Amino acid sequence: MTDWSSQQNTLKARRAELMGEIAGIEDALDDPAPKDWEEAASERQGDEVLTALGIHDAAEIRRIDAALARIAEGSYGTCVTCGAQIGAARLDTLPDTPFCISCA
Repeated sequence: MTDWSSQQNTLKARRAELMGEIAGIEDALDDPAPKDWEEAASERQGDEVLTALGIHDAAEIRRIDAALARIAEGSYGTCVTCGAQIGAARLDTLPDTPFCISCA
């Protein structure tokens, strides 16, 4: 059995970082809207960008959670599509990937 503790630590650290980013985004989105029309329009555009970033971060957290679950169940490092081993270099680069290079 392979020791995935390095990847697990990387995934947990990235997850914590993303959770902090999402908390910051939520805090920024809760700020009251400015009364000035031009500032409000600019703020609305900024909120749209923050919302998109939050959606992206949440999707990455879901991938990380799935990778951590695969580590816990012992299937981490195995492609979910074809069952082949995922290369160590690929997992070092993309620790949340469920796919080998051929299936990606």
